[in-house]
Amino acid sequence: RANLNQQIIKEMRMRAGAENLLKATSNSKVKDMVLLELSYVNSNLQLLMGQLEGLNSSVEVYQSSQETANIPLIALGLKETKEVDFSTPFKDYIVSHYNEDGADYEDELADLMDLRQSCRTPSRSEAGVELLAKYFNHLPLVESRFFSPTHHSSIFFTWYDSFTGVPVCQQNLSLEKASMLFNMAALYSQIGTRSDRQTSAGLKEAISAFQKAAGILNHLKETFTHTPSYDMSPAMLAMLIRMMLAQAQECFFEQLALPGVRNEVLSLLRMAQEAAKVSEVYDHVHQSMIQTPVKDNVPFFWSTMSQVKTNHYRSMAHYFVASALLDHQVGPSDDEDQQEKSLSQVYDHLPDGCSPLDILKKTAERERVGHAPKGHEEALRIYCLCHHLNKLEVLQDILKASHQRSLHKASDNQTDEEFTDYLDAPDIISKTEQQAEMEVPATLKVKVNDFFQRLGPLSMFSAKQRWTAPRKVRLRTEDRDLGFTLKGEAPVQVVSLDPLCPAAADGLKEGDYIVAVGEAECKRLGVGEVMRLLKDVDEQGVDITVVSVLDSNPTMPTKSATFCGNLPKTYSMICLAYDSDDKNGKMRKVSKKSSFLSWGLKNKLKSTSTVSLPTTEQSWNKACPAFPPSSYKDATLY
Repeated sequence: RANLNQQIIKEMRMRAGAENLLKATSNSKVKDMVLLELSYVNSNLQLLMGQLEGLNSSVEVYQSSQETANIPLIALGLKETKEVDFSTPFKDYIVSHYNEDGADYEDELADLMDLRQSCRTPSRSEAGVELLAKYFNHLPLVESRFFSPTHHSSIFFTWYDSFTGVPVCQQNLSLEKASMLFNMAALYSQIGTRSDRQTSAGLKEAISAFQKAAGILNHLKETFTHTPSYDMSPAMLAMLIRMMLAQAQECFFEQLALPGVRNEVLSLLRMAQEAAKVSEVYDHVHQSMIQTPVKDNVPFFWSTMSQVKTNHYRSMAHYFVASALLDHQVGPSDDEDQQEKSLSQVYDHLPDGCSPLDILKKTAERERVGHAPKGHEEALRIYCLCHHLNKLEVLQDILKASHQRSLHKASDNQTDEEFTDYLDAPDIISKTEQQAEMEVPATLKVKVNDFFQRLGPLSMFSAKQRWTAPRKVRLRTEDRDLGFTLKGEAPVQVVSLDPLCPAAADGLKEGDYIVAVGEAECKRLGVGEVMRLLKDVDEQGVDITVVSVLDSNPTMPTKSATFCGNLPKTYSMICLAYDSDDKNGKMRKVSKKSSFLSWGLKNKLKSTSTVSLPTTEQSWNKACPAFPPSSYKDATLY
């Protein structure tokens, strides 16, 4: 798949260059040469697209390794991506934004890159899904750390469309998140197709896998609404969800039929409605596959397979009804009312003048209504239309065996009359005891440890928050008083600073955050823990490291370009303007507050009045709201 994607993008670049040359030149000879070259390039593209479709149609790769006689199921292939080097951009960002040495985080960067690289070739098991989910759950943390909402990253994420091979490139993490969800759903679909459907446990595993695949695809469809990749468009995702649920419903039917169908009227009628349900859901899948624009990208093999299953299971439903009507008569010990009720609920309508009770009691009516139909011939005809389906000998054997079984049923009950007034079999009402439903796996909500937790708490030390460079401040005690108090969670903040204390004279400011006391880092320490570090300050004092939040207005963001097959698609970001009011606060006279290090001692009056910076009750510089607003969803792709 990766090799095909590379060849497709090469041909697309050649085609784009030839088209540009065709527009730029006026020389007739050059135009003729370019047109000839374009015909070759387009032919190569068609061949490559055919190979990619064949790869998506290779269902044998994903089927169970056991020798089975089950109808093959369809699995999604994983999306391919290019390698991404986080090392240099993230190191530079750590230096410029967090004012730390990026070389100190080489191990964390290596772990992140190794995790992403391993996600390109996960195992077809729950362990593989957990691997993808681990990286997916790390992405919001990485985004908060290194992707500013007002400046675009220098990292480009490239993913290839699984149906067309067209590359899509973006600078934000939305495409990365969406593609990981798609691959998780694809992996679950492969787990479902590889399950051993000859056992009850294998069928249960397949049902769960397909329902989880549908749940993840639905989550992708609702969360990421503007993905530029065709395979993740809303229409394509809606079709894939239906296909996954249809395959789960098919496995439900196989689960009921696995121990065998009891040869009695009620059991046969029940299985008939179950088979009609499978036919109905596959018909819905086929209808969604032939709609624009899905039909332009979905493999022909898929749409043909859905047609085959629609006709196969519809004919199977009629076969079960025929068996119930032709092989059984109402006996004295049978519950006539129950059979009449069940039969009345099987057909959506009955011929005029024909009632369920008449059909049950009259042999002629049973033969007229319940003759085995020949609908399997349509399934075999459609099967022959697709050369990829012709390679599935197991499917052909099943269709032929079902056809022969229906013919035998009809011949065994054929009368000696030359002409028999057979009725077209009415449509069977679909009904199931277990409806396939979407299931969101718990792995999507698993918590992970932040690789870059040494940068500080994410609530404060993120890409949205800008900080000053760390600076050293010498603390000395005077009468066991440092001249300020602390508040807040980690990191702690300096408040109630006495402007006449030695710390203020050395550069400490109201609102500074303490990130280190001596050699001890304090980014993740609360007030109590920092207090214990400061209690032992002697007359020589101690150096603390502090940082301040920069009061900056969000700048006008630039446009973000999404490159899809060398064609830029530009989406404008929503820009919000904020008024920075209350810039000039008024100074007020306040009495000095007691420090938490005073230990109950009475502070000496240093001056009759001191000038104090505002506390949380009165802010001089009101912080601007961060961009984007809280209503912003990371689902939107720009």
